Amino acid sequence: MKPTSNVAETTAPDGSVFRLVTHDGEFFLYLNDRQVMSTTLTNSELLLADNGCDFRDSRKSPRVLIGGLGLGFSLRRALEITDSDSSIEVAELLPEIIEWNKEHLNGLNDDILADPRTKIFPTDVYELIEKATAKKAPRYDAILLDVDDGPSSLLQPHNAQIYKSAGINLIKRALTPRGIVAFWSAGVEPTLLRNLRSANFDVEEIPVARHPRAKQLHHRIYLAERKD
Repeated sequence: MKPTSNVAETTAPDGSVFRLVTHDGEFFLYLNDRQVMSTTLTNSELLLADNGCDFRDSRKSPRVLIGGLGLGFSLRRALEITDSDSSIEVAELLPEIIEWNKEHLNGLNDDILADPRTKIFPTDVYELIEKATAKKAPRYDAILLDVDDGPSSLLQPHNAQIYKSAGINLIKRALTPRGIVAFWSAGVEPTLLRNLRSANFDVEEIPVARHPRAKQLHHRIYLAERKD
Protein backbone atom coordinates (compact mmCIF):
# COMPACT_ATOMS: atom_id res chain seq x y z
CA MET A 1 0.00 0.00 0.00
CA LYS A 2 1.36 3.41 -0.97
CA PRO A 3 1.91 5.72 2.02
CA THR A 4 -0.05 8.86 2.84
CA SER A 5 2.16 11.81 3.76
CA ASN A 6 1.54 15.17 5.35
CA VAL A 7 3.13 17.79 3.09
CA ALA A 8 2.38 21.01 4.97
CA GLU A 9 0.24 22.39 7.77
CA THR A 10 -1.02 25.79 8.91
CA THR A 11 -3.43 27.26 11.45
CA ALA A 12 -6.29 29.54 10.42
CA PRO A 13 -7.18 32.69 12.42
CA ASP A 14 -9.93 30.81 14.28
CA GLY A 15 -7.53 28.03 15.34
CA SER A 16 -8.59 25.48 12.72
CA VAL A 17 -5.77 23.40 11.28
CA PHE A 18 -5.39 23.06 7.50
CA ARG A 19 -3.21 20.24 6.15
CA LEU A 20 -2.00 19.39 2.68
CA VAL A 21 -1.72 15.61 2.28
CA THR A 22 -0.48 13.51 -0.61
CA HIS A 23 -1.19 9.90 -1.54
CA ASP A 24 -0.37 8.04 -4.74
CA GLY A 25 0.41 11.24 -6.64
CA GLU A 26 -2.82 12.99 -5.63
CA PHE A 27 -3.28 15.87 -3.17
CA PHE A 28 -5.91 16.38 -0.47
CA LEU A 29 -6.72 19.46 1.59
CA TYR A 30 -7.96 18.82 5.13
CA LEU A 31 -9.61 21.12 7.66
CA ASN A 32 -8.84 19.53 11.01
CA ASP A 33 -9.77 15.88 10.27
CA ARG A 34 -12.22 16.60 7.43
CA GLN A 35 -11.24 16.43 3.78
CA VAL A 36 -12.54 19.57 2.07
CA MET A 37 -10.89 19.35 -1.36
CA SER A 38 -8.77 17.05 -3.49
CA THR A 39 -7.24 16.65 -6.93
CA THR A 40 -9.40 13.54 -7.45
CA LEU A 41 -12.87 15.09 -6.97
CA THR A 42 -13.03 18.36 -8.90
CA ASN A 43 -16.39 18.23 -10.67
CA SER A 44 -18.27 20.80 -8.61
CA GLU A 45 -15.34 23.24 -8.54
CA LEU A 46 -15.21 23.14 -12.34
CA LEU A 47 -18.98 23.57 -12.59
CA LEU A 48 -18.81 26.62 -10.33
CA ALA A 49 -16.69 28.37 -12.96
CA ASP A 50 -18.65 26.92 -15.89
CA ASN A 51 -21.89 28.38 -14.55
CA GLY A 52 -20.53 31.55 -12.99
CA CYS A 53 -18.72 32.60 -16.16
CA ASP A 54 -21.54 31.67 -18.54
CA PHE A 55 -22.51 35.22 -19.47
CA ARG A 56 -25.75 35.42 -21.40
CA ASP A 57 -24.60 38.55 -23.21
CA SER A 58 -21.26 36.95 -24.24
CA ARG A 59 -19.38 39.86 -22.74
CA LYS A 60 -15.76 40.42 -23.59
CA SER A 61 -12.83 40.93 -21.21
CA PRO A 62 -14.74 39.94 -18.06
CA ARG A 63 -13.44 40.78 -14.60
CA VAL A 64 -13.93 37.77 -12.33
CA LEU A 65 -13.41 37.36 -8.57
CA ILE A 66 -12.94 33.90 -7.05
CA GLY A 67 -13.29 33.46 -3.31
CA GLY A 68 -10.90 30.71 -2.26
CA LEU A 69 -7.91 29.38 -4.22
CA GLY A 70 -8.09 25.87 -2.81
CA LEU A 71 -6.28 23.56 -5.22
CA GLY A 72 -6.88 25.87 -8.18
CA PHE A 73 -9.54 24.07 -10.19
CA SER A 74 -12.10 26.91 -10.38
CA LEU A 75 -9.30 29.30 -11.35
CA ARG A 76 -8.09 26.93 -14.06
CA ARG A 77 -11.55 26.58 -15.58
CA ALA A 78 -12.23 30.33 -15.41
CA LEU A 79 -9.02 30.95 -17.35
CA GLU A 80 -9.97 28.29 -19.90
CA ILE A 81 -13.44 29.65 -20.68
CA THR A 82 -12.84 33.41 -20.61
CA ASP A 83 -11.05 35.35 -23.31
CA SER A 84 -7.43 36.44 -23.47
CA ASP A 85 -8.25 39.89 -22.07
CA SER A 86 -10.08 38.67 -18.98
CA SER A 87 -8.93 39.42 -15.44
CA ILE A 88 -9.28 36.69 -12.81
CA GLU A 89 -8.72 37.79 -9.22
CA VAL A 90 -8.47 35.20 -6.45
CA ALA A 91 -8.83 36.01 -2.77
CA GLU A 92 -7.24 33.41 -0.50
CA LEU A 93 -7.36 34.10 3.23
CA LEU A 94 -4.42 31.84 4.10
CA PRO A 95 -1.11 32.87 2.46
CA GLU A 96 0.18 29.37 3.17
CA ILE A 97 -2.32 27.84 0.75
CA ILE A 98 -1.04 30.18 -1.96
CA GLU A 99 2.50 28.99 -1.23
CA TRP A 100 1.42 25.33 -1.25
CA ASN A 101 0.05 25.79 -4.76
CA LYS A 102 3.39 27.23 -5.84
CA GLU A 103 5.75 24.91 -4.00
CA HIS A 104 4.16 21.56 -3.17
CA LEU A 105 1.79 20.51 -5.97
CA ASN A 106 4.49 19.12 -8.27
CA GLY A 107 4.00 21.87 -10.84
CA LEU A 108 0.25 21.20 -11.14
CA ASN A 109 -0.71 24.88 -11.01
CA ASP A 110 2.45 26.62 -12.22
CA ASP A 111 0.80 27.61 -15.49
CA ILE A 112 -2.36 29.16 -14.03
CA LEU A 113 -0.47 31.04 -11.33
CA ALA A 114 1.91 32.44 -13.96
CA ASP A 115 -0.91 33.39 -16.35
CA PRO A 116 -0.86 37.20 -16.75
CA ARG A 117 -4.65 37.27 -16.31
CA THR A 118 -4.33 35.83 -12.78
CA LYS A 119 -4.05 38.07 -9.74
CA ILE A 120 -3.80 36.40 -6.32
CA PHE A 121 -4.61 38.40 -3.18
CA PRO A 122 -3.80 37.02 0.30
CA THR A 123 -6.90 38.50 1.87
CA ASP A 124 -10.53 37.89 2.76
CA VAL A 125 -12.78 37.87 -0.31
CA TYR A 126 -15.23 40.12 1.55
CA GLU A 127 -12.58 42.85 1.56
CA LEU A 128 -12.28 42.78 -2.24
CA ILE A 129 -16.06 42.79 -2.60
CA GLU A 130 -16.26 45.87 -0.37
CA LYS A 131 -13.56 47.65 -2.40
CA ALA A 132 -15.52 47.03 -5.60
CA THR A 133 -18.50 48.95 -4.19
CA ALA A 134 -16.52 52.17 -3.72
CA LYS A 135 -17.34 55.14 -5.92
CA LYS A 136 -15.68 54.81 -9.35
CA ALA A 137 -14.18 51.41 -8.43
CA PRO A 138 -14.39 48.79 -11.21
CA ARG A 139 -17.12 46.20 -10.67
CA TYR A 140 -16.93 42.45 -11.23
CA ASP A 141 -18.72 40.65 -14.03
CA ALA A 142 -18.72 37.46 -11.98
CA ILE A 143 -18.03 36.48 -8.37
CA LEU A 144 -17.44 32.78 -7.64
CA LEU A 145 -17.58 31.83 -3.96
CA ASP A 146 -16.23 28.53 -2.68
CA VAL A 147 -15.08 29.53 0.80
CA ASP A 148 -17.32 27.22 2.87
CA ASP A 149 -19.47 24.13 2.61
CA GLY A 150 -22.33 26.64 2.57
CA PRO A 151 -23.82 29.05 5.13
CA SER A 152 -24.91 26.11 7.31
CA SER A 153 -21.36 24.71 7.43
CA LEU A 154 -18.84 27.54 7.63
CA LEU A 155 -15.13 26.80 7.34
CA GLN A 156 -14.36 30.17 8.96
CA PRO A 157 -16.93 31.80 11.32
CA HIS A 158 -16.49 35.32 9.91
CA ASN A 159 -17.73 34.08 6.52
CA ALA A 160 -21.28 34.21 7.86
CA GLN A 161 -21.44 37.87 6.76
CA ILE A 162 -21.26 36.80 3.11
CA TYR A 163 -24.59 34.98 3.18
CA LYS A 164 -26.70 37.40 5.19
CA SER A 165 -28.90 40.02 3.56
CA ALA A 166 -26.33 42.78 4.04
CA GLY A 167 -23.62 40.65 2.45
CA ILE A 168 -25.82 39.68 -0.48
CA ASN A 169 -26.66 43.32 -1.14
CA LEU A 170 -22.97 44.23 -0.93
CA ILE A 171 -22.23 41.57 -3.56
CA LYS A 172 -24.97 43.00 -5.74
CA ARG A 173 -23.38 46.46 -5.61
CA ALA A 174 -20.00 44.93 -6.50
CA LEU A 175 -21.39 43.42 -9.72
CA THR A 176 -21.88 44.98 -13.13
CA PRO A 177 -25.41 45.02 -14.58
CA ARG A 178 -26.33 41.40 -15.46
CA GLY A 179 -23.29 40.32 -13.49
CA ILE A 180 -23.33 36.89 -11.87
CA VAL A 181 -22.57 35.54 -8.41
CA ALA A 182 -22.23 31.77 -7.95
CA PHE A 183 -22.09 30.09 -4.55
CA TRP A 184 -20.85 26.52 -4.05
CA SER A 185 -22.63 24.63 -1.28
CA ALA A 186 -22.36 21.08 0.05
CA GLY A 187 -26.14 20.88 0.37
CA VAL A 188 -29.48 22.66 0.05
CA GLU A 189 -29.53 26.17 1.55
CA PRO A 190 -33.08 27.60 1.50
CA THR A 191 -32.14 30.73 3.47
CA LEU A 192 -29.43 31.65 0.97
CA LEU A 193 -31.90 31.12 -1.87
CA ARG A 194 -34.43 33.35 -0.12
CA ASN A 195 -31.87 36.09 0.58
CA LEU A 196 -30.78 36.13 -3.07
CA ARG A 197 -34.36 36.44 -4.27
CA SER A 198 -35.08 39.17 -1.70
CA ALA A 199 -32.15 41.14 -3.15
CA ASN A 200 -33.89 40.98 -6.56
CA PHE A 201 -31.50 38.54 -8.22
CA ASP A 202 -32.61 36.07 -10.87
CA VAL A 203 -31.71 32.85 -9.06
CA GLU A 204 -31.21 29.24 -10.08
CA GLU A 205 -30.45 26.33 -7.75
CA ILE A 206 -28.31 23.80 -9.63
CA PRO A 207 -27.83 20.27 -8.20
CA VAL A 208 -24.32 18.94 -8.83
CA ALA A 209 -22.47 15.71 -8.12
CA ARG A 210 -19.07 15.14 -6.52
CA HIS A 211 -17.89 13.46 -9.74
CA PRO A 212 -19.40 13.13 -13.25
CA ARG A 213 -20.51 9.50 -12.78
CA ALA A 214 -22.17 9.99 -9.39
CA LYS A 215 -25.89 9.18 -9.35
CA GLN A 216 -26.72 11.37 -6.38
CA LEU A 217 -26.60 15.16 -6.70
CA HIS A 218 -25.95 16.24 -3.13
CA HIS A 219 -24.08 19.50 -3.77
CA ARG A 220 -25.57 22.76 -4.99
CA ILE A 221 -24.51 25.80 -6.97
CA TYR A 222 -26.63 28.86 -6.33
CA LEU A 223 -26.42 30.98 -9.46
CA ALA A 224 -27.72 34.55 -9.24
CA GLU A 225 -27.74 37.20 -11.95
CA ARG A 226 -28.12 40.87 -11.16
CA LYS A 227 -31.19 42.19 -12.94
CA ASP A 228 -30.17 45.84 -13.24
